[in-house]
Amino acid sequence: MFATTHTKTQKGQSLNALMFRKLMPMLIFAYVISFLDRTNISLAKTHMAVDLGISAAAYGFGAGLFFLTYALMEVPSNLIMHRVGARLWITRIMITWGVLSAGMAFITDETTFYIARALLGAAEAGLFPGVMLYLTYWFGKEQRARASGYFLIGVCLANIISGPIGGLLLEMDGIMGWHGWQWLFFLEGIPAVLFSVVIWKKLPDKPSKASWLTKEQALEVEQTLKKENDEEIASGNVGHSFKGVFKIPQLWLAIAVYFLHQISVYSVIFFLPGIIGTYGGLTSVQIGLLNSIPWIAAALGAAFLPKYATTPKLSRKIMFGGLVLMSAGLTLAAYTPPMIALIGFTLTASMFFVVQPVVFLFASSRLAGAGMAAGLALVNTCGITGGFFGPSLLGFVEQTTGSTKNGLIIVAALLMLAAFLSTRLRQAQESTSTTRDNIVLPHVTPCMTENTRIK
Repeated sequence: MFATTHTKTQKGQSLNALMFRKLMPMLIFAYVISFLDRTNISLAKTHMAVDLGISAAAYGFGAGLFFLTYALMEVPSNLIMHRVGARLWITRIMITWGVLSAGMAFITDETTFYIARALLGAAEAGLFPGVMLYLTYWFGKEQRARASGYFLIGVCLANIISGPIGGLLLEMDGIMGWHGWQWLFFLEGIPAVLFSVVIWKKLPDKPSKASWLTKEQALEVEQTLKKENDEEIASGNVGHSFKGVFKIPQLWLAIAVYFLHQISVYSVIFFLPGIIGTYGGLTSVQIGLLNSIPWIAAALGAAFLPKYATTPKLSRKIMFGGLVLMSAGLTLAAYTPPMIALIGFTLTASMFFVVQPVVFLFASSRLAGAGMAAGLALVNTCGITGGFFGPSLLGFVEQTTGSTKNGLIIVAALLMLAAFLSTRLRQAQESTSTTRDNIVLPHVTPCMTENTRIK
C-alpha cells in the first residue's frame, strides 16, 4: 500500500515537473516582454519632456491611463479567453500590444501620448489574469501557487534588464533622424509580435491538446483538477459563480490591500529612473544600471521569502511585515541623500513580490469553478487601478512642488493603511476550522519545486 502511494506521488511529481518545463518559460518570457513595453516610458520620461514638452503631471496621467483601460478590459478578456482558448487569445494580445507599443515612437504631443497609452492598456488587458486562469487548467492549488510565483519573477527580470537595455537604446539618439526614445519604443515593441508566433505554435489550450502529454497523463491531470474543483464548490465557502464573487467581503478586503500595494509598485516603476536622474552627472546607461538594483532585490525577495507563508497566521505576518518595510523604505528614500535613498527604494522593492503572491493566496482561497475566472480578473482589475493612481499622484505632486518627496510620503502612509487591513484577511479554511492557524497552506514561493528543485 505504501509502495503504491509512493509510486503515485513520484508520478505526480514527474508530471508536474514536465508541465512546469513546457509551460512556464514561455509564459514568463511573455510577461517579461509585456513589462518592458508597459514601463519603458519611465526611461523615456525626461527625453520626451525635452523633445515633446510633456510635463510631469501629463506624464504621470499618461503612465497611469494605461491601467484604467487595462482594468476595464480585464474581465471581458478573461471571459473571452475562457471561451476561445488561451492559445488564440494570448497570441492576439501579444500582436496588438506589440504593434501599439512600437507605435509609441510616433507620438507628437500630450494628446497622442494619452491615446497611445490608453490603447496599449486595452490591448494588453487580460494577460496577467488570463495566465492566472490558464494555470488553473493545468495545476492544482499547491502547484498553481508555485507556478504563479514563477510567473511574477518575470516582472523582476523585466525591470532588471529594462534599465541597461533601455539606456543603450536611448543612446541611439539621432540615428536616421529619430530620437533615442523613439528607437526605445519601436525596438522594444517588435519582440511581442515575434514571440506571438511561438505562443501560437507551442502553447496548448489544455492538457488534452498538449502533444507532449500522453492521453493517460492528460486525462489524469484533468480528472484531478475536476475533482478538486468539485470539492471546493461542495464546501460552500467559496464563490463559484460570476454573481457570487461580488458577495464575498474578504475578496474585497484582499482587493483593497492589493490596490494600495500596486500604488507603490507602479509609483516606483515609473518614477525611480527620473529620481535617479536628479542625482546628477549620470548617463542614460548609468541611470538604467542603478535602476536595476532594486529589482534584483525584488527578485531575491520573491525567490526566498514567500515559502514561509505556510499557515494563515504566518501569511498575515509576512504580508504585514512586508508592507511595513515597504513603507519604511519609501520614507527613507524621501528624507535621505541619493545613495541612502537608493537603499530605501531597494528595501521597498524587496517586498513587492513577497506580498503580492500572498495576497492572491488569500483571494484565490475564496474562489472556485466559474467564479475563479471572474474573481481573479476582478481582483487584478480593481487592484491594478493603483497603477493609475500612483503615477498620477506622484506626477501631480512633482508638478506642483517640484519634488517627488511629498508624493513618496503619501504612498508610504497608504502602505501603512494596507498593513493594517492585511491583519483582517482570513482564508476560506479559517471560516470552518477552530484550529485555523495550524492549517498548512500551499507554498507560494517561485523557488519551490518538485523534490526541492525542478530539473
